[in-house]
Amino acid sequence: MGNFKEDIARIRAIVLDVDGVLTDGGIQITPEGDFIRRYNSKDGFVLSYALKKGYHVAIITGGRGNTLKVRFDMLGIRHVYLNCLAKLEALHDLMAKLNLAPEEILYMGDDIPDINPMLHVGMPVCPADASPEVINISRYVSQFKGGEGCVRDVVEQVLRARGDWYVPGEKIDNVASR
Repeated sequence: MGNFKEDIARIRAIVLDVDGVLTDGGIQITPEGDFIRRYNSKDGFVLSYALKKGYHVAIITGGRGNTLKVRFDMLGIRHVYLNCLAKLEALHDLMAKLNLAPEEILYMGDDIPDINPMLHVGMPVCPADASPEVINISRYVSQFKGGEGCVRDVVEQVLRARGDWYVPGEKIDNVASR
């Protein structure tokens, strides 16, 4: 583990939990038993933009429901592990599929089920309102809470560190924004 700016420039893959990271953790249950979550559109844009720039984006969540699949399909995220109770195993599966080394992975989690995979990546990060145990193992704590732009914050930092952030005049066609 070295300098934060140097280490963040090694990131090729962004792995995220959902509830408490991409959302504020609140859910509503429909009469059909699905879950409705509220997402931040800036988080959605930056994930779609990172995919366009060639980064790997993955979701590893204990959450379930068709609305999750719909959301990540909309953004173009192909590596999605839903209803996942073995997050470390899912992370290792992803690493093998994509031939990734731990130092190339950023994992953003917010609660105790995220700790094991966070301990196996080069860049464990979390939202401002993560559990104290997660904050203690994170290399970076966003100033933003879950669902309030923490994903945009950290992914933009990765892209800037690698020279992949937007430049005026760049075409951003085919980038989902919602």
